[in-house]
Amino acid sequence: MGGSFRWRFAESASKASNTNQVHLSQRLSLQYLIEQEGVSPNIPDPHTYTPMHAAASYGHINVLEYLISRGGDVNVTDEDGDTPLYTVETVEVARWLVEHGAIVDRVNEEGISPAQHLEEEFPAVSHFLGGTEADDTQLPSQYAQDQVADRLTDQMMQSVREVIERAAAEGRDPDEELAELVTRTVLDSLDAGEDLVEKENVDTLDDSSKPSKMQKTSE
Repeated sequence: MGGSFRWRFAESASKASNTNQVHLSQRLSLQYLIEQEGVSPNIPDPHTYTPMHAAASYGHINVLEYLISRGGDVNVTDEDGDTPLYTVETVEVARWLVEHGAIVDRVNEEGISPAQHLEEEFPAVSHFLGGTEADDTQLPSQYAQDQVADRLTDQMMQSVREVIERAAAEGRDPDEELAELVTRTVLDSLDAGEDLVEKENVDTLDDSSKPSKMQKTSE
C-alpha cells in the first residue's frame, strides 16, 4: 500500500493510450486500493499527498466523484495545509470542488489562499476562485422567494380569470391577451427577484453597522 499517489496516477496515465483509458485505469487502481486493501480516500502518501489531491490535480472529476462516494473529503489537507483546491489546473475542476463543498475563503500554513496560490501558473482558475471568494451577495431566503412566487401566482390566476370572462362576454379569443399577461407576469417576477436581493443586502449592511451587544456594553 506504499508509494506515492501522484506516482500511481502518472504510471496509470503512461500505460493508457487515450483520456478515457486514463480515467478508467486510475479509477480501477483506486477501487482496488480502497475496496480490497482498505485504503482511505483521505490517506496521505509519504509526501502527505492524498488520492483527493491527486485526482484534483490531474483533473479527473469521475475519480473525484468515486472518492467522495467512498468518504473522500474535499477539504482534506496535506502537511502544508493545502486542500485539493490548491492543486487544480482548470476552472471546471475548481468549480466542481466548490460546488461539492470545497472552502475557498481559507489559507494554508503560509497564509496563502487557493486563489493566491494558483495566480501565477493558472490565472483563470485564480480569477474564478477570487471571484467566488469575493462574492458576498446575500440571496433571499427560500421563504421570501416562496412568498413572492405565491403572490405573483395568485395575481396571475385572478387576472387570467378576468381576461377569460371579459373575452367570453365580448365574444372574442382571449389567447393574445393571455400571452401578454404571462409575459408581464414573468417580467414582474424578475423585478421582484431583483428587489428581494437588493433588500436582503441592504438589511445585511444595516445589521453589520449596528453595534454588537458587547460593543453596547463597553460603551
